[in-house]
Amino acid sequence: MEGERNLARDVKEWQPAVQMAAIDCADEANTMTCFRFGIKGYPTLKFFHAYSKKGSKGENLKGSTHDTRDLRRQIINMMETHQESWPPACPPLEPASKAEIDNLFETSSVGYLALVFEKANSYLGREVTLDLLQYENITVRRVLDTEEGLVSKLVVTEFPSCYLYRPGGNFSKLSVLIEARSFYSYALQRLPGVIRTGKSLTLMTDLHKNTTQQQWRPFNRSRVYMADLESALHYSLRVELAAHPVISGDNLSSLKRYISVLAKYFPGRPMVKNLLQSVNAWLTERGDSELLYSSLQDMLDNTGQIPDAVLPEGVKWVGCQGTQPHFRGFPCSMWTLFHVLTVQAIKTPGAQPLQVLQALRAYVHSFFGCRACASHFETMAREDMNRVSGLSTAALWLWYRHNRVNNRLAGDLSEDPAFPKIQWPPPELCPRCHTVKRNGDHSWNQEEVLKFLKEYFSSERLLQDYLEDEAEALRQQREKLEARREQEAQPRPDGKEEGGAPAEEAREGGEGEGEEEEEEEQGENMAELQPAREAEPRRPRAVIVGLKPARPVEEIVDLDSFVNTHYKAKALKAAALAGRLQRRSLQRKDEPELQPVQPERPQSRHRLEDERGPRHKGWVSLLNVGFSSLDVSLLVLLYCVSGLCLLAMYLYFRLRVRLRRAKVALS
Repeated sequence: MEGERNLARDVKEWQPAVQMAAIDCADEANTMTCFRFGIKGYPTLKFFHAYSKKGSKGENLKGSTHDTRDLRRQIINMMETHQESWPPACPPLEPASKAEIDNLFETSSVGYLALVFEKANSYLGREVTLDLLQYENITVRRVLDTEEGLVSKLVVTEFPSCYLYRPGGNFSKLSVLIEARSFYSYALQRLPGVIRTGKSLTLMTDLHKNTTQQQWRPFNRSRVYMADLESALHYSLRVELAAHPVISGDNLSSLKRYISVLAKYFPGRPMVKNLLQSVNAWLTERGDSELLYSSLQDMLDNTGQIPDAVLPEGVKWVGCQGTQPHFRGFPCSMWTLFHVLTVQAIKTPGAQPLQVLQALRAYVHSFFGCRACASHFETMAREDMNRVSGLSTAALWLWYRHNRVNNRLAGDLSEDPAFPKIQWPPPELCPRCHTVKRNGDHSWNQEEVLKFLKEYFSSERLLQDYLEDEAEALRQQREKLEARREQEAQPRPDGKEEGGAPAEEAREGGEGEGEEEEEEEQGENMAELQPAREAEPRRPRAVIVGLKPARPVEEIVDLDSFVNTHYKAKALKAAALAGRLQRRSLQRKDEPELQPVQPERPQSRHRLEDERGPRHKGWVSLLNVGFSSLDVSLLVLLYCVSGLCLLAMYLYFRLRVRLRRAKVALS
């Protein structure tokens, strides 16, 4: 299957002239289909010509399925044996003549014309022609060395070689590192104005028109920016993790691995590293089976005020910015972060080969927002990640898989026209990374690739441009925490306390008894109480929760006036229920009951009474401490029990004294 996958990746750009499909003949559900096409064993490759009839069984491709070059050439041979009219989706593959080329300029307004000069037995020109099939504004034709007219006109002396006719100019030789297919295809696809079919032409000069709703930031494509790495941390920790209010099980283990790797290998600024290390220590000390994200968010916001520790909020893409808001950004920055971590592990003594890769795999599997991307990454990891045996091998493993992803997403809707998905690093960044096999196919020099990765993602080469000043970041964090504390200290506008319960419910914490029985009666009396409530003047309300002292008031009144003034709303509610509540009252009969106040202003140091009756479930105020009737009952009961205990102890000791006196008298 690996050979078929390699072939599919190799000829992906040949669509729609050549399209590949796979069928699993080992699956019983496909038995009849495979039998109908005459498949007796597998792997089997069959070629179907254009306009094939329904009953066609195709033609078998011979040779080893592991030889991609041989299979590629067999496909071209099959295409050229087509007997009917040439399919419009297929480009011309026959050699071009001088007359045809001259006529092409007269009848066509093609932007670029690329001529690949080669010998008759070479497949290079046809392969490059098919590689450019999905691109507009360019035409590729092959010219044999026997076409003396064009050879002499352009003074071609080397075969193969590629000459390019640029608009408004003459033919010039295409400058490439090696005269091979991959170098020709890459150079032609990167020409200005050459775009993939279906993609809009995006000029770099147009990026200054604020197409991303943000000012375009000029950057160096050959360097990595710390702003992208810090933005990746912010988005992964504050956005993607926030989608999981409760983190437990395997997800919690994935989070701990991810934070541990960041704390150990992230080459950030001291304030960012301090925060990551504090979060890692906090997670390590926790033995809980689950974690609330709100708790993690407090640590990320540094509510504990750890000195010089902050992770700047917001994203600021630089090297990962795209021409539109939905291009590049976070996925680009995460790949960059992954590469940086694997390179930093190489330079860290005692690092384990799989530590970084396993942490990244766990994070992507548990938290990465693009679930299809996470599934593809997991598939690649299951293939051979466990075979990684060294730190350098880990960096190369990630690099190779990144290129596989680029190959899969080339031409996808997620591809930014100004930043196409290419095999990285390109020849202009690392010429020594590229070479060719004896058969002419492209090959990577992995030793040179590893050297390039170590240098490109080195912490010493990270650019600090566009970063927010550390002092400014710390100042903003302090201001945010102060504003948060002030907000928490203020009463909530919805009448709820810090715990989330309404203020009225908090005051009635000891009065839950009989609420359900009274709901109907209270509802019937709401119409009667509403006018009185609206007529009341607004006064500051003292909140009494449990046994917490009430807030001090400026006006000096007696205790009864204090209670009546600040709870008159409840008193008015209780007026209609006076008879029933009076029977429930636990106050002593000889003790005067607290009466609700009238709507008029209370008179200082005078007892105010209301003819409507006692307050509903009255409170007793003593030294500015509120007690409910239940509290009073418990106190009375405790007083009685303690009195009985004291009486029992008195009788016991008195009886012992008498017994001792009796014994003395008898002796």
